[in-house]
Amino acid sequence: MLVLGMDNFEEELLGQLLEWSPTVITTPHTAEKLNSFGIKVDWIISYGDEMIPQSDIKLIPAGNNNLAVAALKFLTANNYPAVNIITDELTLADFLPYAGKINLVIFNAQQKIYPVTSGFSKWKPAGEQIELLTTPNALQYKGLQDNGQGLYKTTADGFFSLQFEEPFLLIAEALN
Repeated sequence: MLVLGMDNFEEELLGQLLEWSPTVITTPHTAEKLNSFGIKVDWIISYGDEMIPQSDIKLIPAGNNNLAVAALKFLTANNYPAVNIITDELTLADFLPYAGKINLVIFNAQQKIYPVTSGFSKWKPAGEQIELLTTPNALQYKGLQDNGQGLYKTTADGFFSLQFEEPFLLIAEALN
């Protein structure tokens, strides 16, 4: 789990994500907050000038990368198959190059964001909003109503599906 910021993130959902006992990677600032919740941090991504709050925490040097990119480079280089990312600031350009290399799920504010491949389908109740964060070519969809500007709403209880030409697209759904 990569925790870049959690100012707008519910503790209950954090607890659910931690039930899997993941490796926890974070920033020095967020490490203090996690530590106050009694959550053990395994790695800190740093530019090297910050204090590390505990001696048993390992350091991932950011180098010339931003903290998100440094962490994703570390995770992919060490063959992690998946990562849940919690962030306050969503910069899609940081995550897009890694969508084909590692299974990403990004939690930002009240949204869950993840890449999907063409032919994706998922069951949702009627009236749920789905947002396409990247613009696909030749998009075809079923079970959705286009509300403009990348926003779609499920038309009925059941499956919606997406077909498109790109290797993947990022979608966002509301956290319930």
